[in-house]
Amino acid sequence: MPSLQTLLMFATASLALAAIPGPTMLLALSNGMGGGLRRAAWGMAGANLGSVIMISVVAVGLGALLASSAWLFEAVRAVGVLYLLWLAVQLWRSPPQDMRAALAQVPGQQVQGRAAFVRSLLVALSNPKSLLFFAAFLPQFVDPAQAMVPQYALLGALFVAIDALVMVAYALAGRQAVRWLSGDGLRWLNRGCAMGMGLLALLLASVRRQAA
Repeated sequence: MPSLQTLLMFATASLALAAIPGPTMLLALSNGMGGGLRRAAWGMAGANLGSVIMISVVAVGLGALLASSAWLFEAVRAVGVLYLLWLAVQLWRSPPQDMRAALAQVPGQQVQGRAAFVRSLLVALSNPKSLLFFAAFLPQFVDPAQAMVPQYALLGALFVAIDALVMVAYALAGRQAVRWLSGDGLRWLNRGCAMGMGLLALLLASVRRQAA
C-alpha cells in the first residue's frame, strides 16, 4: 500500500483540488442554500458516486495497461506531471469566477431525494475533464511494483472522503460561502491552489528522478 508520506501528499493535493469550485461544488452550494444539508446530501452522494465510477475506470483500464509496461507507466507519470503544471498555470492566470453568476446558471428548480442524486451524478459523469484529470493525477501516487487495484481503491476512497467533506462545508456555508468566494477571495484561493499544485508536480518529478 502507499506509504504514509505518499498518502499525506495525496490528501493535501486532494484538499486543494476539492476546494476549487467546480460543477458539483456549485450544486452542493445551491442545494445547501435552497434546502439545507439534508437536500444537499443526496446531491453529494450522486457526485461522490460519479467520482467512484471515474476512478474505477482509471483503475481497471489504465491501471491494467500500465502494470504491463514499466516504460509506459513512467511515460504516463511524466505526462501527468506536465498536465498538473499546466493546470497550475491555467488556474493562476484565470480570472476569479463570479460565484453569483455561476450559481444563477445552476438549474433553478430545486429538487431533492433521488432527483438531486441523479442530477449530481450526471453532472459528475458528463465532465470529460474529470476522467482526464484522474488519469493524470492518480498514477503519480501508485507504486507499480505493488498490486495497483488496492492502491487505486485506497486513493479513491481518500479522495472521495475529502471531496465529500469539502462539499459539506460548501453546503453548510451557503450564502456566506458566496461572499467569501467573491472577487479577491476566490482569486487568492485559485492562486494558493495553483502554487500547491505546481509545487506538488515539481516534487513528484524530483522524487521520480531520484528513484530512477
